Amino acid sequence: MQNRNKIAVIGGTGKSGNYVVNRLIREGFPLRLLHRNPSAVQNPNPLIEWVQGDARKPESVNELVNGCDAVISTLGQPKGEASIFSDATRNVIRAMDFFHIKRYILTTGLNVDTPLDKKGSYAASATAWMKANYPETTKDKQLEWEILNGSGLDWTLVRLPFIDLTEQELQISISLSDCPGEKISATSLAGFLVKQLTDNTYIRQAPFISNG
Repeated sequence: MQNRNKIAVIGGTGKSGNYVVNRLIREGFPLRLLHRNPSAVQNPNPLIEWVQGDARKPESVNELVNGCDAVISTLGQPKGEASIFSDATRNVIRAMDFFHIKRYILTTGLNVDTPLDKKGSYAASATAWMKANYPETTKDKQLEWEILNGSGLDWTLVRLPFIDLTEQELQISISLSDCPGEKISATSLAGFLVKQLTDNTYIRQAPFISNG
């Protein structure tokens, strides 16, 4: 993928999403960035085209992805609202299919299960805690994986432990079966997500990543 390709970004105004946006800009990618609130529009960089809307609304997602070459999502859960993840991904898949876009890279929690999993004590305990305390969100994230798995897209669902909002870019450990560590720096995460634009290793897979 050449640097002139345009990337649609969902969740780019969030805490970890800002790191992804900055990484994409640093590497010369033009962006189309979805935002829900005009007050979130703070970065005047000429590489960014802002689209106001909501990932739960098909028309917003259609406007966002039209003319783009790939989609990256670090979508977070809005406080006090119904779980957003499966609805957003359904909209993204429909829009990407319509506009003939294949590459979809997105993040989720380590509580999502896949057939390859052999979760150790840390990941298993965290998964059990999320299921007990956030059953709706956990169920919806699992549904999101099922929707992705049934799609024809070249998706990569990156499963994450605690995100440390730091500028440190540390070595990344990757596993398809268990989370190899308890945290990932936001800078390391951004680098990994952007790398997936040109790396086919984890297409249609759900890797865990961490620092250590």
